[in-house]
Amino acid sequence: MASSHTVLMRLVASAYSIAQKAGTIVRRVIAEGDLGIVEKTCATDLQTKADRLVQMSICSSLARKFPKLTIIGEEDLPPEDVDQELIEDGQWEEILKQPCPSQYSAIKEEDAGPAAVLGRTIWGVLGLGAFGFQLKEVPAGKHIITTTRSHNSQLVTDCVAAMNPDDVLRVGGAGNKIIQLIEGKASAYVFASPGCKKWDTCAPEVILHAVGGKLTDIHGNALQYNKEVKHMNSAGVLATLRNYDYYASRVPESVKNVLVP
Repeated sequence: MASSHTVLMRLVASAYSIAQKAGTIVRRVIAEGDLGIVEKTCATDLQTKADRLVQMSICSSLARKFPKLTIIGEEDLPPEDVDQELIEDGQWEEILKQPCPSQYSAIKEEDAGPAAVLGRTIWGVLGLGAFGFQLKEVPAGKHIITTTRSHNSQLVTDCVAAMNPDDVLRVGGAGNKIIQLIEGKASAYVFASPGCKKWDTCAPEVILHAVGGKLTDIHGNALQYNKEVKHMNSAGVLATLRNYDYYASRVPESVKNVLVP
């Protein structure tokens, strides 16, 4: 019975099933061929039909099962009368079989926050590990930087160059960049810009930390995710699976002076 499991493990098990549902929604919208794109604030800040439906599915599914949970989403939170077809009520049984780390056994619903990476469903809990991928590392001595594909600027260019990279990978999505770190395709994620937000880094950071990696802002400050903090990661992102201190030491002071926490 669900009540025999801790709040955290029930939440993660639900988030896994909801993430899979969200992936199905995205694939269906793509197959239909009409992305329903609208501008949110400007021509570079776009929202698709998939964005809207996924937000409705995730928020509504979580809210019904965990009514005290604080949910902060990228899009406007959905109304209560969401189409039942978007609701996912299941829980991933393999997660419920895992032991809850003792430090989280007494966590309450109102103190928790869900984290699920869409696409391939990868999940993790600090103290338990991360699952759904094969952990690999970039060969020793190689410095491969993953950074933004669509938000490049002089600050980003200067910071990446200061890492003395052997190669630079420009890809979209914070989650995608973290996957590159944990699958051995990149050694550092460097984003010297205020262009991403808490919902971009929250779930990927859980996965990275669960396997021993580290994610901070450009100054080395840990990102905060409580409901009172601002949503913008105004001082950028620096993340690695290993050798964090090497990359942190190479961030130019000129970059730090511009990106204020």
